[in-house]
Amino acid sequence: MKRFEGKIAIITGGADGIGKATAIKFAAEGGISMIWDVQEAKGKAVVGEIVADEGKAAFFNINTVNFDEVVAGVKKIVDAFGTIDILINNAGITRDASLKKMTHEMWQQVIDVNLTGVFNCTKAVADIMVAKGCGKIVNASSVVGLYGNFGQTNYVATKAGIIGMTKTWARELGRKGINVNAVAPGFTLTDMVAKMPADVLESMKAKVPLGRLATPEEMADAYLFLCSDQASYINGITLSVDGGMTV
Repeated sequence: MKRFEGKIAIITGGADGIGKATAIKFAAEGGISMIWDVQEAKGKAVVGEIVADEGKAAFFNINTVNFDEVVAGVKKIVDAFGTIDILINNAGITRDASLKKMTHEMWQQVIDVNLTGVFNCTKAVADIMVAKGCGKIVNASSVVGLYGNFGQTNYVATKAGIIGMTKTWARELGRKGINVNAVAPGFTLTDMVAKMPADVLESMKAKVPLGRLATPEEMADAYLFLCSDQASYINGITLSVDGGMTV
């Protein structure tokens, strides 16, 4: 039997990057991937890829900043499948600039998606998991949330905040049978990163003891581990998956 046979997972930001890799891997292990994203064409393409490989998935065009949209999306899934087993809060954006150059709009956009969006999704799903006495929630933090990064005041603030929310929810929901954890990815070779100049990529690699960037699939493996029965007694941690950057 596959690890996630018949399990229903919401994966926010599942249209590309780490979210896409997670949706594909989850479905390959018997789960049903509910891909939430605002990139409709890309999201539907991921569903097509999963279905072509005999997996199960559906796409929802949902802006996680909008709580009403989130609640409506949760209702559709519960009406169709009866429950939600896993929530992977993967969606996130960047609007990088130094403090001097960062506008209030840049600050707020990142706060809205990376923090409020995570709150909205968890708020909407938690009661369903509490009612059945089990569930897995995994939040995407970042290594920069642990040590900071030049030009990312907004992003770093959200990723550090994710760690705090994860610890709090682990305490509140753990006694209800729900595991809440976070993953702090290091430099990952997503399509966006791959387009960076070669010298920038080399400088990124130089900061990693393993001497290379991660693949989205490696990050997806960390998500899936924390969602699996093998992680049943892991609660409230932030798992750094960064090739040794934070040692």
